[in-house]
Amino acid sequence: MLKRNAHELVAAAKAEIKECTLEEAKALVATGSVLLLDVREPEEYHAGHLASAVNVPRGLLEFRLSGDATLGDTSRAILLYCKTSGRAALAAKVMQEMGFGQVVSMAGGFDAWVAAGLPIEKPQALGFD
Repeated sequence: MLKRNAHELVAAAKAEIKECTLEEAKALVATGSVLLLDVREPEEYHAGHLASAVNVPRGLLEFRLSGDATLGDTSRAILLYCKTSGRAALAAKVMQEMGFGQVVSMAGGFDAWVAAGLPIEKPQALGFD
């Protein structure tokens, strides 16, 4: 049996998916017609995320896509991101295998988006005053 580590699995996935630059991602987001999927863990998402992104952790992705009519729309354009792009690449590969035809992973992930000074949303902390 072929044995590969996480970095090799990500590299193999990236060879089979479409990955876009930050500029391309920005343009996709600006259209308002792409579903943004944040595949990071909930605590990462709550620390900051792209506006209108839906959080579906990588570990639950296949189950959520199979059980939700809106998320499971295989004809919809979808932009995936995670922290640095590894989980998003793996998610894109799986989604392609599930029949999603317009899936794109954002190169560099959330960290690259933030480093470029692009806007994010952070939930307001609850006050107990």
